[in-house]
Amino acid sequence: MTPRLNMGAVAGVLYVVATPIGNLGDLSPRAIDILKSATRLLAEDTRRTRSLLSHLGIEHPRVERFDAHTEDGRADTILDALAAGESIALVSDAGTPLVSDPGAGLVALCRARGQKVVPVPGASAVLTALMGCGLLQSGRFHFFGFVPRSGVARADALARIVNELDAVVLFESADRTDATIAELAALQPNRVASIARELTKVYEEFRSGSLEELAKQTTTPLGEVVIVLGEVTLEDEAITNEALDARIDAALERGEHAKTIASQLAAWSSRPRRDVYERVVGRKLARRGPS
Repeated sequence: MTPRLNMGAVAGVLYVVATPIGNLGDLSPRAIDILKSATRLLAEDTRRTRSLLSHLGIEHPRVERFDAHTEDGRADTILDALAAGESIALVSDAGTPLVSDPGAGLVALCRARGQKVVPVPGASAVLTALMGCGLLQSGRFHFFGFVPRSGVARADALARIVNELDAVVLFESADRTDATIAELAALQPNRVASIARELTKVYEEFRSGSLEELAKQTTTPLGEVVIVLGEVTLEDEAITNEALDARIDAALERGEHAKTIASQLAAWSSRPRRDVYERVVGRKLARRGPS
């Protein structure tokens, strides 16, 4: 017997539904069926979700807010509704829920309590960028989501990113993309990368080159951006002690922590982190002068 390709929502099930990241034609028939038939929709932004539903000709009576600010306080209520036989669909603003979007805690609770969770796959900015940039050679990649905006958390995140030898995918807002590319270029100027924006839309764009080359360009401040860093081969040019010391001194001048500096510059120079850390500490003591 041939199975049905599309079927409505089943009672007591949480559906995690991917929605388009730009082109509305990317929404699957299965996803449409679930959005039509679920008794309740949980949306990161109810206005955007209602706009999508309007495009589909769906007038859903229960579209409720479910974002990072409401997730913890609503989980028990949602679990009770599932236990009572409701079918619930979780969607984010665009793309695949839980990928830098709310919902991970709810799905984990459902699994822990034996409540059924069904993923309904679809558009993903991560995979779309990888498909179009041409930088994924081995098939291995790491996803880092959004980079912290400032402080030690940002410096540490950038250090982890440049330490990865496999391809890396990041999310960034358009107005912060240039700054992030510049910081990455300071650590790995020769690493090949791609900036993808307006994915699946009319003005979809991929800009590729070394991080140093991309840092000299300007990003249009519109929408969200996906940054892909290519795989690293261990054939990078040797870094002189003078070049390393110059970067250490500049980082110390900015007030960065010794461990953070060591992590970043170890990745940039391909030297052992311990050796770089000892050099950082030495430069730091030298700056203080005799006691």
